Amino acid sequence: MKKIAVLEQTTIDKIAAGEVVERPSSVVKELTENAIDAGASAITIEIKDGGISLIRITDNGSGIEKEQVPLAFLRHATSKIKQLDDLIHITSLGFRGEALSSIAAVSQMEVITKTSAEITGTHYVMEGGDEKLLEEVGAPTGTTFLVRNLFYNIPARSKFLKTAVTEAGYVSNYIEQLALSHSYISFKYIVNGQMKLHTSGNDNLKDVIYSIYGRELTKELKELHWKKDDFSLEGYIAKPTISRGNRNFENYYVNGRYVKNKVITKAIEDAYKPFMMQHKYPFTVLHLSVKGDTVDVNVHPAKMEVRFWQGDEVYETIYQAVTEALTKSEMIPEIKLETKEIQKESETAKPTKPAKPAKSEIPEPFENKRWEQIRETNAYKPDRSAPQIEKPPAVSQMELFDDKLLSKEAKARHIIIGQLFSTYWLVEYDSKFYIIDQHAAHEKVLYERIMKDLKKKEIDTQLLNPPMIAALNLQEDQLLKQHMDIFLSFGFEIEHFGGREYSIRAVPNNLYGIAKEELFIEVLDQLERENSNQPLDIITHKLAAMACKAAVKGNQSLSLTEADKLIEELLTLENPYHCPHGRPTIISMTKYELEKKFKRIV
Repeated sequence: MKKIAVLEQTTIDKIAAGEVVERPSSVVKELTENAIDAGASAITIEIKDGGISLIRITDNGSGIEKEQVPLAFLRHATSKIKQLDDLIHITSLGFRGEALSSIAAVSQMEVITKTSAEITGTHYVMEGGDEKLLEEVGAPTGTTFLVRNLFYNIPARSKFLKTAVTEAGYVSNYIEQLALSHSYISFKYIVNGQMKLHTSGNDNLKDVIYSIYGRELTKELKELHWKKDDFSLEGYIAKPTISRGNRNFENYYVNGRYVKNKVITKAIEDAYKPFMMQHKYPFTVLHLSVKGDTVDVNVHPAKMEVRFWQGDEVYETIYQAVTEALTKSEMIPEIKLETKEIQKESETAKPTKPAKPAKSEIPEPFENKRWEQIRETNAYKPDRSAPQIEKPPAVSQMELFDDKLLSKEAKARHIIIGQLFSTYWLVEYDSKFYIIDQHAAHEKVLYERIMKDLKKKEIDTQLLNPPMIAALNLQEDQLLKQHMDIFLSFGFEIEHFGGREYSIRAVPNNLYGIAKEELFIEVLDQLERENSNQPLDIITHKLAAMACKAAVKGNQSLSLTEADKLIEELLTLENPYHCPHGRPTIISMTKYELEKKFKRIV
């Protein structure tokens, strides 16, 4: 066994830094929380290169006394707790006493600070955990921290950082949460010299929500006030029409601290469940206040998790409050008529004609054809006398079928018997009976066709009149700017509309009629989840999947000719058996199996 040795202090500090300082956003979190705990009413956060090269945090708080400055950089040095019992009643955001020591160990760090009682301020410099300078300087009351070249002395750690844009996104998310949880503080957030967020600090939560999420979302908010025993809940929830495909919109805070907690998440989502589609998540900004001795905030080193001693009561409080807010007024969504529809309504003198299906509902190969009800009762055998376009046989697609289904001989023997429940097409081929789901089949055909067009860049653009306005948050705004050239190459025409709003003037033709603001949000959410490693592939697949919404639905009757062309195109694909979501497009039963069911064969 190797001998046990006591580590050097520098090594100890670097190891401790790994627990507290994971990335630039961790540094911003620790320093900004210190500013809040110091009583600041205005805080400016500035980063460059995602916070890797520079983080500057300036506040107008109480400052640090000169003789206390070096002590602040020692491990487990804190002004917020003195004994174990203080942890039970802790109200400050930071308290572990490791932040400054850990940050200084892995960066080049400076602090300029002054208290209101002091005439001059203090300038303190550390590099890699070593003190370099301690001097008097002129400074206003408050504190400024500068952190340069994060992880410069631990190259192995720096390799795990993401791109500057991604790291800035993490910081942006955190700053938004701070602004929402501390509406009485004015926050300025600057990225590479550009102002990204500025809140007034007027203690109006709705104003902060407006600054971050924009006008369209803010007007859909419902205010919430609830008090029960030792719990109180304040804030805003949005109508169920505002939703996301992930939980990024679920913001909640416990005693002013942004946290994640399964009990709170479940209570919110259970309350919304009767009003919202599956796999959609609501928008909330909720502030929960509880007694300090009923919650444990010291569960995780980053203090992002909390544990309640009375979890059932917390669940019931939040569930009841959100449910009441959702049910006390009508939740019927407002339908806005398009400009063209309003014009048609005003032309009352003209005789009305039966409305034709929208183009998006009848994509190729069914466009410009008569949308008719199936009334034939006899079996239909398509006319194969017309010249047929030769299609190359697909590789390894005969797993389901015994014969070469794409051969000319096989095509001549396909018999479409009819349609069941206006959804399933029944096909007889030799000694087998096939059932084809028209929606799944059409989704697959559209998906493959669109993927082919996107990869070849054979894309037609469709202008939107009026243009569509998309309101993005900070991270979505940065992701869109980073990948704007890819969107443009796909046929989008996007212009900056002001703030974090964008005017979408044109979309790919395949998305016309279905491209809504949610489309861009979903694509950007996907880029965020995938860390933008392969943005071209991510955007391509997401757009193709979204375009599948144009597929003909179940209960929409197709003519026999249309169904025949759909089935014919489906069978030219390499894998015609599953839609893009994995559902089967075709199921089959042999004549033998059918006769066994009827006991003709025992």
